[in-house]
Amino acid sequence: QVQFVESGGGLVQPGGSLRLSCATSGIIFRIYRMAWYRQAPGKQRESVASITTGGTTVYADSVKDRFTISRDNPKNTVYLQMNSLKPEDTAVYYCNARSGGSEHWGQGTQVTVSS
Repeated sequence: QVQFVESGGGLVQPGGSLRLSCATSGIIFRIYRMAWYRQAPGKQRESVASITTGGTTVYADSVKDRFTISRDNPKNTVYLQMNSLKPEDTAVYYCNARSGGSEHWGQGTQVTVSS
């Protein structure tokens, strides 16, 4: 049974930081490309950051130099460190795993940036 448990979301003031975690089970984590997506109200889901099995990272322009994606293969977990948060970062953040034709999504965690 595939299970993704996301945590770390919440309410933070502009300029603050949050660290999202996505703990997975039921997949061979090390063979999956992992990514974080987000969806704001009324907007399409967009890619935020991704990390390959070899550790190569890609970021959306809007989060470059502020967000860092990382993975811990022994813990089957992917992280998203978010610094210098802005109100426009407010969204539901989703963990994604992809390998060949296999793809899985987490349930999402809410991040709200507001004073």
